[in-house]
Amino acid sequence: MNLLALRSHNSALVLDLLRTAGAEGISRLELAERTGLTPQAVSKITARLREDGLAVEAGRRASTGGKPRTVLRLVPEAGHAVGVHLDRDGLRAVLADLDGRVVAERRTPLDLGAGAEAVLARVAAVAGELVASHAGGVAGERGAGGSGAVAGEAVHGRAEAVAGGPAVEGAEAAAGGPAAEGGDETAGDLVPDRPVTATAATAATAGAAPAVGRTASTAATAGTVGGPVRTLLGVGVALPGPLDHARGVLHRVTGYPDWDGFPLRDALADRLGAPVVVDKDTNAAALGLAVGGEGGSFAYLHLGTGLGAGLVIGGSVHRGPRTGAGEFGHQVVQLDGPRCPCGDRGCIEALCLDAVARGDTEEAARVLGTGAANLVGLLDIDRVLLGGRTIEAAPDTFVRGVRAVLDARARRTGDPPVTVRLASGRRAGDGSPGGGGAGEGDHGGDAGPTTADGAAGIAEGAAQLVLAPVFGRGDG
Repeated sequence: MNLLALRSHNSALVLDLLRTAGAEGISRLELAERTGLTPQAVSKITARLREDGLAVEAGRRASTGGKPRTVLRLVPEAGHAVGVHLDRDGLRAVLADLDGRVVAERRTPLDLGAGAEAVLARVAAVAGELVASHAGGVAGERGAGGSGAVAGEAVHGRAEAVAGGPAVEGAEAAAGGPAAEGGDETAGDLVPDRPVTATAATAATAGAAPAVGRTASTAATAGTVGGPVRTLLGVGVALPGPLDHARGVLHRVTGYPDWDGFPLRDALADRLGAPVVVDKDTNAAALGLAVGGEGGSFAYLHLGTGLGAGLVIGGSVHRGPRTGAGEFGHQVVQLDGPRCPCGDRGCIEALCLDAVARGDTEEAARVLGTGAANLVGLLDIDRVLLGGRTIEAAPDTFVRGVRAVLDARARRTGDPPVTVRLASGRRAGDGSPGGGGAGEGDHGGDAGPTTADGAAGIAEGAAQLVLAPVFGRGDG
């Protein structure tokens, strides 16, 4: 049994329940009942969480005959993550707390083809501005709330989670000692990190995932992005694929061959002095939607400057062993179709963007629906969620067009209709979240944040690449 992983898993279970309980809090007895841990184990975990400033007492529940129960709540300001959405022509970055609430935001034009040095410099500058802008607020919140935690103290034993790689070599031994040898295996007590002696990038280069618990010390030593906000857990970066999520290396991004083989994660971690996680923009958006409550199995289709998909199967983001899942835009549906920047002909992305350029949005929606029907047939998903600036510019047309193709397929196969709606939670035909009516088959509901450029929370999802593993929600 891997005691380090068990402890991290149990602690993540408790943290996630504290997060979902919100300001009302949750009692230790309820935590034990919902996690299946013993009350003694929960007491040990929550004591450490309080010591680290991640949890505080939130009062007592009225007695129902016995002793009133003390409830605990998460301290959202005890940890933060930067989420960066790198698009082909712009950058949006957010600073999010442990609840995923955006506390600061920056936008700037960006040319992805300007070269690695220019792009890295812009990301570093924007991330630094975000962190610096909130530094005073974090200090004030922590002073008032008495959390007293810094990132290097608050989230222990999560070395293996943030970058989706193996734990830092020797972490289990460092976490061991008498407690690991003779302690309560179900206690789920958090494991303290070792002192930092190298930057996160150095650890990543050595084949180890940078640990969230090392961010503050590393960043403060380097004098970079982590210095002003010592609750910074890391930086998530989402951009067009293809790429290798596990290694943080880009492949031949369509239209930008110079990025092929570039180690974006390590290069950014070295520059920022903080752990970095890299993933496709559509995967980040899908993760954000899943963490935000979008359950089951669904596909998020993003049509902006390009076309891609994020797939969630059974509640988890499906990336595939090479992060190749969801390369939706480059499925060929017309053998003699227009040339795509990827080098093939008749790709859905090329057909959609060509139709949009001609002003034929209905044709673009029909083509997108054809691709969506292929996904439904292959994966048997429950819902298709649409996002991206091109779709948000004509939401009624795209929702109606995609739904028409899927409904026609359902009639042929005898399967139940698949729900189609905007990922933003705003129903087509209405300008406000959850308002109006999109027609039969659209069940509405708030599926997550949206942004002015139509990206369904890609930057927020990028922040969740760092935050979600802390709560046991995905591998980051």
